[in-house]
Amino acid sequence: MVDDEERKEKKDTEELKEILGVVSSQVPGLIKSLLASVFSEEAGRSMGKAAAAYYKELKNGGLPEQVSVKLTEDYMRTFTSIGDMLKGVGGGRHGERSGEDMGEEIERSIREKLEKRRRESGEEEKE
Repeated sequence: MVDDEERKEKKDTEELKEILGVVSSQVPGLIKSLLASVFSEEAGRSMGKAAAAYYKELKNGGLPEQVSVKLTEDYMRTFTSIGDMLKGVGGGRHGERSGEDMGEEIERSIREKLEKRRRESGEEEKE
């Protein structure tokens, strides 16, 4: 019975290694693609058009100039915040970690949690 449990655990560990390998190699590329799409010239044009349309709708809706400008600034701040967040995760100019570092951090965290579960499970079996 112990052999079956050990085989299952070994199989699970091997599957996890495969998954973590994929995560570590794919996450950085996904982050870079996201950054490229958010900070491209085309994305900038689209954000500008979106902000102009938003402002126009606010004005046409009867809101005062000052309120329309403030709401439009808030609207654009949302895009900037998302961009800053992606830069931080993707290791952009202001980020502290690269996409590869992030993948390694994810892998390390998963390994630590699995090790903790194994220890807890081992303690329960001894009792």
